Amino acid sequence: MYTVSAIEMVEVSPRDGLQNEKRAISTADKLALIERAIDAGSRRIEVTSFVNPRAVPQMADADDVCAGLPHRDDVTYIGLVMNQRGAERALATGRIDQLGAVCVATDKFAMANQGQTSDGSVDAAKDIIKLAKENGKTAQATIGASFGCPFEGEVAEDHVVAMAISLAEAGPVEIALADTIGVGNPAHVASLVARVREAIEPIPVRVHFHNTRGTGLANVWAAIGAGASTVDASIGGLGGCPFAPGAAGNVATEDVTYMLERAGMSTGLDLGKLVATNHWLAGVMDKTLPAMVAKASPFPAAEEHRNSKEEEAV
Repeated sequence: MYTVSAIEMVEVSPRDGLQNEKRAISTADKLALIERAIDAGSRRIEVTSFVNPRAVPQMADADDVCAGLPHRDDVTYIGLVMNQRGAERALATGRIDQLGAVCVATDKFAMANQGQTSDGSVDAAKDIIKLAKENGKTAQATIGASFGCPFEGEVAEDHVVAMAISLAEAGPVEIALADTIGVGNPAHVASLVARVREAIEPIPVRVHFHNTRGTGLANVWAAIGAGASTVDASIGGLGGCPFAPGAAGNVATEDVTYMLERAGMSTGLDLGKLVATNHWLAGVMDKTLPAMVAKASPFPAAEEHRNSKEEEAV
């Protein structure tokens, strides 16, 4: 069990949080979400994806989102890309600091997600990492369906480890293991994260969990215990994948922050501002969001709230 004092958080709500939503979200609201995330302390944000707008209509305004990003030297803006063309689009904006490449652990899902085999997706990810470096940018890679596939079911750990080793050859800043459809359990997570961490050191391991079956927070805790240093999360717990049947929301930034901060791990995030952003975003989406902490009363109670209750008791 690793003992750490701080965990890096990557905010993915502007991209993964919104990409599967049917309600059209304006560019202005996406930029407001990004600005609110920054104000709450987020310093790495997945702002959009450069994909075919016919396949993912919610991301059709990727260039406009990038044009409106606040100029911040202390924030890393991440653009998700599936192929060379997407990577070139992202770089052309001049606003993306880091490319997020994606490969997939099974052939059937890789074909549905990006029209290539699992091995082909690894090769494409390595090419994207190379292109980023050639253009003075950084890149990271995510292995989708690391813990289970919507089409093929169980995924062999050995295969995921081999993919990670191959990706590491290209020198990404980190490699992420993604539970795309939320089938992971803490024991599996601990085992796979530990194996991948040992195989790719000193490259860090990032994790990306969906809360489809209610195991998201437990999986985050298990991953950190096994050596993961960075966690993806989405304000409000929104999220899903258009190409993965049954994929539900990401682990919520507010919920992960509450859990880690209460356990003595710094996230650099302001929980109160995250909860306020949850309430704002619920209005934009016109629905209650899945995150739990925003539905509960603050704990520990704010000083003024405590004093008020004490006065009432007297």
